[in-house]
Amino acid sequence: MKSIQQKFSVPFKYTVHFTEGVFSLDNILFAHTVRNARPAKVFFIIDEGVAEAHPYISSDIKNYAEAYSQDFILCATPLIVTGGEGVKNDRSYVDQILDASNKYGIDRHSFIVAIGGGAVLDMAGFATAIAHRGIRHIRIPTTVLAQNDSGIGVKNSVNAYSKKNFLGTFAPPFAVINDTAFLSTLEDRDWRSGISEAVKVALIKDASFFKWLEANAADLKARKMPSMEELIYRCAGMHLDHIAGGDPFEMGSSRPLDFGHWAAHKLEQLTNYRLRHGEAVAIGICLDAAYSHLKGLISIEDLNRIISLFKKLNFTVHIPELSGDNLLKGLEEFREHLGGELTIMLLNEIGQGLEVHEMESQLIFDAAEKLKEYQEEEN
Repeated sequence: MKSIQQKFSVPFKYTVHFTEGVFSLDNILFAHTVRNARPAKVFFIIDEGVAEAHPYISSDIKNYAEAYSQDFILCATPLIVTGGEGVKNDRSYVDQILDASNKYGIDRHSFIVAIGGGAVLDMAGFATAIAHRGIRHIRIPTTVLAQNDSGIGVKNSVNAYSKKNFLGTFAPPFAVINDTAFLSTLEDRDWRSGISEAVKVALIKDASFFKWLEANAADLKARKMPSMEELIYRCAGMHLDHIAGGDPFEMGSSRPLDFGHWAAHKLEQLTNYRLRHGEAVAIGICLDAAYSHLKGLISIEDLNRIISLFKKLNFTVHIPELSGDNLLKGLEEFREHLGGELTIMLLNEIGQGLEVHEMESQLIFDAAEKLKEYQEEEN
């Protein structure tokens, strides 16, 4: 018997930029990001909702490309794709990107740029990662959720077999560009939805950030941009620190940033994705916080603070689909997704998470019932 063992490491580096008006002619950020020894081919994918809210975006990109032709060239008109979870449920969109890569000679020295919400970025990132074993990918997130969470990480995926993110890759982007101009046209639901991920990371990592969220809840609800910019910057920083310091490609079963997500993923599916991801995460966080209290980990005062913050931000904390059998199925699917060993993040206190490897069915049911009581209370 013979063996040869090989071991090597590959460093990954990418930058998350914060700007406004990325395709304004006086904004050199994008041109500098794609600058190479010779003008690079660039292919754009645009979320249909973004194209409707910003009807001049394709012409703005064309004008910008003409102004910076020494840095990059457009190899085709942008591909407009449906937004929301539907883009991850229909694999024809992945095929369209692969077909374009083949047709226009988009290679590993070219760039595919996705502009849109988290679902579009997930789908486009997956297609980009499997074409030529990886084409340089730039994300331009256009929602709060994508700018502070999903769009700045290393995950790419589409849904399959009625399971969320069943097909996917871990592939860091070449760069991420957060443009605040896109946030101004968001619907209130999409503005609010991304805040839940900030609450999540504050609860498991930073009690002072949670206090900041409580103090700024009214401004966030009222769509005050300075508060939202601060939220996104702080939340993005904590997510990037986690990726760098832990298990970025999730080889183990620990998923601290999936706090609240085991129930959220199931609720999205049960509502046929009528529930936004961030709305489902808010309910999932509240469920795990209630469970943490019933388990004796956090006080009723802390639980009340968590529920109160979500309700001040106009989140729903309970829906009828949050029922026993549904929850247990969601827990089993999450265990399967992790690879066998169940690892759930609970709260030891506000600002400090605690991982457990089992959950008691009756306490899950009791936690859901407690959320129903909270939901029925007046704000």
